Amino acid sequence: MELTLQQRLDVIRENIEKAAGGRQVILVGAAKTKPAELIKEAVQAGLTAVGENYVQEYREKSAQGAYEGAQIHIIGGLQTNKVKYVAGRVDLIQSVDSAPLLMEIGRRAKALGAVQDVLLEVNIGREAGKSGALPEMLGSLLEAAALTPGVRVRGLMAIPPAENSRAYFDPMAHLFVDNTPKKYDNVSMDFLSMGMSDDYEDAIRAGANMVRVGTCLFGPRNYQ
Repeated sequence: MELTLQQRLDVIRENIEKAAGGRQVILVGAAKTKPAELIKEAVQAGLTAVGENYVQEYREKSAQGAYEGAQIHIIGGLQTNKVKYVAGRVDLIQSVDSAPLLMEIGRRAKALGAVQDVLLEVNIGREAGKSGALPEMLGSLLEAAALTPGVRVRGLMAIPPAENSRAYFDPMAHLFVDNTPKKYDNVSMDFLSMGMSDDYEDAIRAGANMVRVGTCLFGPRNYQ
């Protein structure tokens, strides 16, 4: 018998609690391709944060009131020409990987009298053509954030290679821990966002305190 959305949410929360060992972990429901009504149902069931990959989807569903009662995160790659639609309007942008993107987010947020929370995305698997700053570039990106009004770095995010993703969780956690004590303006290392439907429990055991779960919660995606 197929589980209801409420039951799937309950199972995921139980798994998170077991893996976290008493630590608080934020569940972000990755809602790519999912309709506004399904997101509303998930929020009513207790989901507190929704992640969108595409700005256009975010705008369409926001107009339909999909996120009322929940935080909204941008979790997919963000182009600078789309920043104007999200900066100062969403709770967290998880996919910031360059100084120009940081500066544009800061500029747009500041114009609205806001400070935009962001995570810096790290290409921990060094995959060609994939978004994220290389690990050795993280220091310069943190320095850029310290000089950028209108943004506040809240931590790091990674999407490890799909094959053997678990091998990259510990190096990513070490990168997070190593940078947490460093003092930069506009930076507080609060969140490590890694882990998705297939591996979120392992990511949590490695140190993640934010996971982005889509298929396990909402069901398979429809790309038609």
